[in-house]
Amino acid sequence: MGTLRERAERTPPSRDRYIDLLRSIAIILVVVGHWLASVIDYDRRGELTGHSALESLPWAYPITWLVQVMPLFFIVGGYANGASLTSNHRRGGDTATWLRNRAGRLVPPTTTLLVVLAGSALVARLLGANPGLTRMAVWVASIPLWFLSAYLVVVLLAPIMYWLHQRFGWRVLLVLVGLVGLGDLARLLGAHEWGDGNFVFGWLAIHQIGFAWRDGQLLFRPRLWLPLLVGGLVMLLLLTVPGPYSVSMVDVSGERMHNASPPTLALLADAAFQLGLVLLLRGPAERWLRRSRPWLAVVAVNTVVLTVFLWHMSAVLLAVGLLNALDALPTPAAATEAWWLWRPPWLVMLTATLTVLVAMFGRIEIRGPRPPAAPRPRWLARAISTPVPRLGLTVAAFAAVIAGLLSNSLAPRVGQYLVGMPAGGLLVYLIGAAALRLLPSTRTIT
Repeated sequence: MGTLRERAERTPPSRDRYIDLLRSIAIILVVVGHWLASVIDYDRRGELTGHSALESLPWAYPITWLVQVMPLFFIVGGYANGASLTSNHRRGGDTATWLRNRAGRLVPPTTTLLVVLAGSALVARLLGANPGLTRMAVWVASIPLWFLSAYLVVVLLAPIMYWLHQRFGWRVLLVLVGLVGLGDLARLLGAHEWGDGNFVFGWLAIHQIGFAWRDGQLLFRPRLWLPLLVGGLVMLLLLTVPGPYSVSMVDVSGERMHNASPPTLALLADAAFQLGLVLLLRGPAERWLRRSRPWLAVVAVNTVVLTVFLWHMSAVLLAVGLLNALDALPTPAAATEAWWLWRPPWLVMLTATLTVLVAMFGRIEIRGPRPPAAPRPRWLARAISTPVPRLGLTVAAFAAVIAGLLSNSLAPRVGQYLVGMPAGGLLVYLIGAAALRLLPSTRTIT
């Protein structure tokens, strides 16, 4: 607590505390949303299965306009990346330095999760566990890696996108929105593969808004929150109720065109709506954050925020496994009275489980990047001492990490995997993570 208090007290006046609050809120809402919507049951063979409660709660679809906070997370990410790019440039750092620093914050906690999951799956297989059930368990625990993959792609492209933002301003965002619209049109016409580009264009568009916030373009316009809030809400209504998009901003099986995978114009409208709301609340929130206790709580959450995000579905698996082993797992049907009554103790149990996981693995995030333990060979030191090879190696390692994560997310939920995920993809990821570790590292810029 003393270290946290010192960190909170050392916060520079120039830091936007509201951004840190929004990051904390976004991750907490993701965690609680996943936990609340989870429905655990047994199939006809008596094996554990699960699905989303939203399938039985169509009246709750509009609520996702507020609780689908990945747009807010990417806006905050744009702000943070814009700030760190500016700081990196001011200190004389290059793009490779910035990418390694960002990887130093994101990759080690992710590597820990993957190694633990793969090791646990291997042990389970050696003990005779059902391979399909083992893969399903790993898939559930690694659900957060889907969004992390998208964010890492955005981080990799951030130096280029920030340069474009500084040169062309809002025109970059308009081009990205246009590309998202073309991708949506392709999906509506049945050419779904042409819409896959929205996995990049959609999140880049939302991330670009964070650049504008960082540069003051959102705050210099009085009452900008009003057209964003009202306009975003109107566009949401038009695009979803009479329009072709699902009302839910969270993907629901059987619904019309999903909005989150990949992002659609409806999700961009939701991002505008959410941005208007947070700009409206900015003044009162900033006054509240000047108090020591609220700011200390925000600092505490942000210290382990990635760990919380990465391990929150593992907490579900552990809790379900324990209750199932004790033959005490409630399985009420979604939206029934028994299901609603089970939500409070369910959340308490998951919170306790996640607290233990954060206590075990949060120190990796708190510690941050460390220099390589072993000296580098001379040939490697010479190769990475010049800007172009260093940048090329950094980008290649970053791309390998992303490719490894995607191989797991895109693999079937059930399959014959010795380590619960594609071994080739895991190997590619580990090679990329190791390469980023061996490349020269500098002090992290936040």
